[in-house]
Amino acid sequence: MEIGEDPCGHRHLPSPKPTALFVLVFHFHRTIDEISCAAPMSKKVITREEWERKLKDVKIRKEDMNKLVMNFLVTEGYVEAAEKFRVESGTEPDIDLATITDRMAVKKALQSGNVEDAIEKVNDLNPTILDTNPQLYFHLQQQRLIELIRSGKIEEALEFAQEELAPRGEENQSFLEELERTVALLAFEDVKNCPYGELLDVSQRLKTASELNAAILTSQSHEKDPKLPSLLKMLIWAQNQLDEKAAYPRINNLTTAALEDPAV
Repeated sequence: MEIGEDPCGHRHLPSPKPTALFVLVFHFHRTIDEISCAAPMSKKVITREEWERKLKDVKIRKEDMNKLVMNFLVTEGYVEAAEKFRVESGTEPDIDLATITDRMAVKKALQSGNVEDAIEKVNDLNPTILDTNPQLYFHLQQQRLIELIRSGKIEEALEFAQEELAPRGEENQSFLEELERTVALLAFEDVKNCPYGELLDVSQRLKTASELNAAILTSQSHEKDPKLPSLLKMLIWAQNQLDEKAAYPRINNLTTAALEDPAV
């Protein structure tokens, strides 16, 4: 199954196959332990043939790999792919797939700058999410202020900051600091090039959308981050550890997971 776009239409490079990741991460840890116990005076050289033979000895259950794939599809919001994978593999997701569509609608609204619509949608989905997460609610309101400033609605922005955000800033020092940074945008004629111009960048929308997405997932008793990236980080860490002890077929391109012969 190839996934070329995320739920909001952004294209991504394909990720390494989870089968290879499972096997490699397990194998790296075992190899590090073996070499550490042997305590060699110099780096051990592991040939491609030996490496691939050891990889074949590692047994990973297909059910575990399928769960990893489903976890990624559900967490990242690929609802159609998740449904197709459920039918093909018999792997049941741990949440109702219909909720993915609702969650992605919230995320898309926020990424488009329509904060009020996002708040309305998340309240329809689960009103307790914002009631129990004051920091998230503040960040959503802060994003509303940013969008008003972006649109040049200066008077409306000042009124909104005073009525909606200032009272929260009085109760929380970190909120106050964030509010001051945001309001400071109004003091510059060229806001995009001011010291706080990054607040107007699309990355700020994505940051707030990710925070909201994680809160929705948590409310559904689902991990807020997919497990696949964690495996990738573990793989990189294991390779760095093994680099100090051995020369071996290394993976330098994570998108293909291709083994490269050791440099000797």
